[in-house]
Amino acid sequence: MTQQKPKITIVGSFAVGLTMRAPKLPIFGETMLGTDFDMGPGGKGSNQAVATARLGAQSSLRAVLGTDKLAGIATDLYAAEGVDTALVTTRTERATGVGFIILNDKGENFIILDMGANELMDAATVDTAEARIAESDVVMTVLEVPTAAATRAMELGRKHGARTILNPAPARQLPDTIFASVDYLTPNESELRILLGLPADDPRSSRELARELRRRGVRNVVVTLGRSGALILTDELDVMVPAVPVEVTDTTGAGDAFNSGFAIALAEGRDIVEAVRFGVVCGAIACTRLGVIPGLPQRAQADALYAEAMKTVWKEHP
Repeated sequence: MTQQKPKITIVGSFAVGLTMRAPKLPIFGETMLGTDFDMGPGGKGSNQAVATARLGAQSSLRAVLGTDKLAGIATDLYAAEGVDTALVTTRTERATGVGFIILNDKGENFIILDMGANELMDAATVDTAEARIAESDVVMTVLEVPTAAATRAMELGRKHGARTILNPAPARQLPDTIFASVDYLTPNESELRILLGLPADDPRSSRELARELRRRGVRNVVVTLGRSGALILTDELDVMVPAVPVEVTDTTGAGDAFNSGFAIALAEGRDIVEAVRFGVVCGAIACTRLGVIPGLPQRAQADALYAEAMKTVWKEHP
């Protein structure tokens, strides 16, 4: 591993999540009493910036906020977590992103998202981060920003020799041209299918569909499989990385934790199998606590669980 902290730049999103429990989902015109209101920071890019900082990276986020009070939730979080905010800017045209989440007694949810200022990000916005990207070991982006912004992030990362990671969430069909600049594509099983224009529950195997994405130009595909671990497909590898068993409390944020662990391991010079293992460990830790930010792992936690898994879960998987 490198002596200096690795530099990771994330081009992504911030949104505030407003959550409440209700006995059922209301219909239009209905007012009902709910419980357990909570408000907190979210957005996949933001979560990944916090997680990579916790894991030891010099983490920088390119994001767009509104000029409202909700933007302060983001800036307070980044100050507390050590995320570089030089590239976090505000715009007056749109509000800070927000999501309304209603949970019923069965744990099912109903979500309405307004990505707000995140939708103002375009290729020119990403160009303002080029100097930081040029210094980065890894550049990562998500699909909570417009496709043009995600594409430009990958292009600039490739131009300057950084490893590029596209976490295609929330998934949508993409032009094949973006894949030419993506070193690592990290969908989950439903995102893998949506990327290919298929129903999220298409019965074909994830291995078969990942191979199809590689034929479209992706160099390396890592499919996260939840309780089953992760699948790696490259020119040389077709490998399953078993999951690390933990007592699951809340899976929200596990994907962000996985991608963050994967990114920092790559930035530190680990090979793809080691990096995926570290990502699996980080995703597992995120499942053990309620809430996304509280669940994102600290480095000592991740290193300890990785060492344990190497002696147990992965002992027979060199």
